[in-house]
Amino acid sequence: MRVLLLSRYGRLSATSRQRHLQFLPALAAAGITVDVDALLDDGYVRRMHGGGRPRALPIAAAYARRAGRLLAARRWDALWVEKELFPWLPAVAETILARCGARLVVDYDDAWFHRYDAHPSAAVRRLLGGKIARVMAAAHTVVAGNGYIAAHARAAGATRIVEVPTVVDTAIVVAAEPPARPFTIGWIGTPANARYLDPVRPALARACREAGARLLLVGAGADALDGLPGTVRAWDEGREAADLADMDVGLMPLPDTPFERGKCGYKLIQYMAAGRPAVASPVGVNGTIVAHGTTGFLAAGSDAWADALLTLARDPALRRRMGAAGRARAVAGFSLAAWAPRVVALLRAAGRA
Repeated sequence: MRVLLLSRYGRLSATSRQRHLQFLPALAAAGITVDVDALLDDGYVRRMHGGGRPRALPIAAAYARRAGRLLAARRWDALWVEKELFPWLPAVAETILARCGARLVVDYDDAWFHRYDAHPSAAVRRLLGGKIARVMAAAHTVVAGNGYIAAHARAAGATRIVEVPTVVDTAIVVAAEPPARPFTIGWIGTPANARYLDPVRPALARACREAGARLLLVGAGADALDGLPGTVRAWDEGREAADLADMDVGLMPLPDTPFERGKCGYKLIQYMAAGRPAVASPVGVNGTIVAHGTTGFLAAGSDAWADALLTLARDPALRRRMGAAGRARAVAGFSLAAWAPRVVALLRAAGRA
């Protein structure tokens, strides 16, 4: 069986890496050959993370190259698509390919439909508001990262929907004893998502003041600390596991808004795989990933966030118990080993259609 993976980015993108690229060895072992076509390269991702602006000519060239690749779509048994084929364009390509018999497996780890249907521009909402629904309806299989996305796919008329969480390779991210140093509150992400820390900064300041805590922000912008004590590190795939091990607790604050309800809680799964308790907002799938009081805490409001962090800071034994419970939960329900066979099966099913 041959599959064409039409990802949006390469390995620098957590979505492309964790939802697709990390499964390639398991697919190869199962006899599935995957050809990878990343729409935009790692250089584009680096520019965006560095605050750069999209460049029209390279993007146009990337779209043209992908269009040329799709002319030979019959060479593959299935097309494995990250979200959509051409961002910010109508669903023309997906519709034509489906009518021509192409077997589209479209994957979503975010409520991407809200990028269009909730866009501030009325023109974008009018032109693209229903785009992702049309893509989902045209697909052979919709792979949804959580129930919120799956519900949207059902409403769109998708005929085959499979829920697959974003998973971690628990053979690489392991539980390690934290080093001796001040209590460290960790967060991992991208510069664009560091804004989610803003509402919990008063709680972080209180934890730093009352418990001598420090922050470790991995992948955030250089100014993300904003006066709080700690360290900002650039994200690096080769040291990601070591960075997680340098944390005592991991954070995932989110506002309760439509787009954020569609997130897959990947940070929480990383923290749990590393044997670290998590403190998270009770938004979307966070409430099902974190077992409150067992693998971490769900916190709403600044006082609840501060209380959770101070409780963990003052009780190393609790941190160890929660970390061990989180690790077991990650291995059983959110690991590459647990989910790779299911991804193999859904792609095979698409290829046999």
